Amino acid sequence: MTWSKLSTLLTLGALYAAVQGRPFLVSARNGTSLARRAPSTEKSVIVQMFEWTWDSVAAECTDFIGPAGYGFVQVSPAQEHVTGDQWWTDYQPVSYILTSKRGNRAQFANMIATCHAAGVGVIADTIWNHMTAKDNGTGVAGSSYTHYTYPGIYQNQDFHHCGLEPGDDIVKYDSRAEVQTCELVNLADLRTETEYVRGRLAEYGNDLLSLGVDGLRLDAAKHIDTKDIAAIVSQLKTTPYITQEVVYGTGEPVTPNEYEGNGDVQEFRYTTALLKAFSGEGISSLQSFDNLGWVKGSGANVFVTNHDTERNGASLNNNSPSNTYVSALIFSLAHPYGTPTILSSYSGFTDTSVGAPNGGVGTCIGSGGKNGWLCQHRWIAVAGMVGFRNNVGVAALTNWVSPQSQQIAFGRGDRGFVAINNADSAWSTTFSTSLPNGSYCDVVHGSAFDGFCTGSSFTVSGGSFSATVPARDSIAIHTGAKGSGSGSGGGVINFVKAAETTFGEDLATRELESSKRRTSFECKFIRKETDGSVVWESGPNRSDTAPSSGSHPRP
Repeated sequence: MTWSKLSTLLTLGALYAAVQGRPFLVSARNGTSLARRAPSTEKSVIVQMFEWTWDSVAAECTDFIGPAGYGFVQVSPAQEHVTGDQWWTDYQPVSYILTSKRGNRAQFANMIATCHAAGVGVIADTIWNHMTAKDNGTGVAGSSYTHYTYPGIYQNQDFHHCGLEPGDDIVKYDSRAEVQTCELVNLADLRTETEYVRGRLAEYGNDLLSLGVDGLRLDAAKHIDTKDIAAIVSQLKTTPYITQEVVYGTGEPVTPNEYEGNGDVQEFRYTTALLKAFSGEGISSLQSFDNLGWVKGSGANVFVTNHDTERNGASLNNNSPSNTYVSALIFSLAHPYGTPTILSSYSGFTDTSVGAPNGGVGTCIGSGGKNGWLCQHRWIAVAGMVGFRNNVGVAALTNWVSPQSQQIAFGRGDRGFVAINNADSAWSTTFSTSLPNGSYCDVVHGSAFDGFCTGSSFTVSGGSFSATVPARDSIAIHTGAKGSGSGSGGGVINFVKAAETTFGEDLATRELESSKRRTSFECKFIRKETDGSVVWESGPNRSDTAPSSGSHPRP
């Protein structure tokens, strides 16, 4: 095929995808291997909506995820699983009926359609390695099972039995055979080398794709031979985005790199590097990851934390000290290496088994969460950096500077610039940048609106700008967020949605009292009805105080 014909097809595909309200995925076959790009170049950020119900994901796609510029949501497993409130019950399949704690098949399909309408693709967490760990029981959809018998699906001969004592669990991770044919914590391990099992898993994958799923996260991919995954993927009727969970272990024979031919690979060494760097070893070491022998950046799926590492101490998380978690999220969205996933989760994960709060109904308000949810994807710094990443695209890393081990700054071509201060003292300097002359909003602490910034702004002139980055804080500017602002970063009072409105209604605020320096205020919301009448908010006045300089805007 000539390039002109391919270009025409890509253009038509993109137009069709736009009409359908869906992301456009590009893939190419090279011999027997399937090489996939990251989900897209314009909106590549994935948000993992961990343990959210299908209905609440659908609502959040419309209310925030789509408008904020996220490209994809990664949702919890959709198939029938064992009963129990713990989060890990979702990862013990009983059947491939699409009924789970998150909702039923109709709700799952509606979520996909709703997210597509908001311009957001859906990645389904998918389990091909195993079934249950329990000896027997009944799944959430009513299907009965024993450990090696799942009526109408699998029987004893469809599982590995490696004959270790006292059971079939993996003992030696330096043995490829044990890692890929013995059981992971008693989970019945599927014989994915057999044609029957491969066909049955492909059937499940095709069912998800038939409902419009755009990508698959392959859980426990390390425990499946890469050739088996390739064989299953080859039977899929459409070409989804693939990301594979392959946890790196020092000295182990199974490595993330051998899975690159199947799609993206989750690069856990990146997560470890950020944990060490931001926890004291120094962030100046994070300039490049391309010479470390890791998965190449174009095929790496990276994250500061995910649902497992959040709980096992292998990453930064919401409980990490000194703003290091937020700073690492900013870095991950600013640096060009890999396709980033942002975890949106809930509090209380120090109990490593506790399930979702609020019956799994994810709830956010303003720039944070409620009812036990953290809603990291709404944090002002995170949402602002999603816009930063979408704007800079594939622009190269430029203008790197690091005056000391805990301070870094770099540009992304002539489209964006970020400075991260992980030190305990402020960083005042003049930065060199490739950005055009102009006034830019700091998207870490606010946003641009009609030529104004809700937070600070910085003026670039002649290839440089001066700024003070407070201790344990960051700033970021890009060509998609121009405007003028005031303040020193973080000194902004944020309004949150207080009521639902219908089309034609307006919601506004009326300031009642404020301090002379305007660091605190009182107000009420007013609703202007479609007939022109005004309804004042009932109850006491609302009041707030701007956060101190240098604090990150988060719930």
